[in-house]
Amino acid sequence: MRLSNRNKASVYNFINTLLFMILAGGITGFFLEESRFNILGQESYLLIIIPVVLLGIFYLSGRQIFEYDSDGEALNFKNRNIIPFLDRPLSDEFPKYKLLKYEIVQLLFFKRLYITISSKNSGSTMLKYEISYLTKKEVNDLKFSLNKVVKANNEKKLLNNK
Repeated sequence: MRLSNRNKASVYNFINTLLFMILAGGITGFFLEESRFNILGQESYLLIIIPVVLLGIFYLSGRQIFEYDSDGEALNFKNRNIIPFLDRPLSDEFPKYKLLKYEIVQLLFFKRLYITISSKNSGSTMLKYEISYLTKKEVNDLKFSLNKVVKANNEKKLLNNK
């Protein structure tokens, strides 16, 4: 199964540009308010605070683009930001049999996917991906696919233990 929200990159770029334009307009409005008009008084700081909060929520929600591929014998996860220099993109590929469990955590605007895989050195390793920008249907499809892989791995373990 393949899952990707890469086709929404143009929407995220538009939102990013719009938020920066609102911030630039807010800064301009703030300086005009302070130097010329003086109508708003202390509320003029909201012209800067509100756009900064909106930008903060946009970036703290995590990497916007998430790609998942479970076709074949390997699981492939990619997670990147629309602005390449903001942070390093994540890209992991490992065989399906190494997947032990997964967990999806939701807090307000944030959704994270925690994947636990078996590792020779430390026993298990946890990988985390930001999936805040996936729709509910995409998250459900991801859960279904990962459940299928975990179930197959558990059945293989039971057969090998007998």
